[in-house]
Amino acid sequence: MLPSSTVENYLKAIYQGQSALRPPERLVPMGQVAAALGVTPGTATTMVKALAESGLAEYEPYSGVRLSAAGERLAGLVELFLVKVMGMSWAEVHEEAEQLEHVVSERLIERIDDMLGRPTHDPHGDPIPSPDGAITPRDLENLLTCPIGEPLRVTRIADQDPAFLRFIENNDLKPGQPVEVEKRDAAADSVRLRGKDRRAITIGTRAASKLLVEKDRV
Repeated sequence: MLPSSTVENYLKAIYQGQSALRPPERLVPMGQVAAALGVTPGTATTMVKALAESGLAEYEPYSGVRLSAAGERLAGLVELFLVKVMGMSWAEVHEEAEQLEHVVSERLIERIDDMLGRPTHDPHGDPIPSPDGAITPRDLENLLTCPIGEPLRVTRIADQDPAFLRFIENNDLKPGQPVEVEKRDAAADSVRLRGKDRRAITIGTRAASKLLVEKDRV
């Protein structure tokens, strides 16, 4: 049985590493996974091997790791189920998902997927693969690189720390919400925004780098 408190962390760390790969790269180096989780390479390798044995990852010794389609679906679907069906806060769902992900079966994942209408993204905007492993592509930028003065929509949050998610929620910056960058101030290390209902919001550049957006097509 996989340690429940670490499954979610490894799945997310590997997924984040995959997102930064450039063709023809396909595997996340084990050293990178270990560094992201603050563990030794040996510890990371042991856990990744367990994920691979459970069908959640593809591990190649001395090369690296990537998630299987099942691994990518598992993380997103469990979190979405807890938010949509169980009514839990998206800021607290991460910890609860950790406790569930080591006990759910592939059959249950299929039932959850069907119940939720075959979703393409989890509550934080991370993509959920289809049963055949396909991922809906998105052309995203963060609030430091996106155009100034254009209508945008928050699409993904690249940090799932509960305190940060509560900050995002309190400022109405969850995925799906409208946002517009008014000004970037390098000296003040800040970004001034217009959010929901044209609310004025000022956030730091570190937080701004973690909010991914796309053009608002509405």
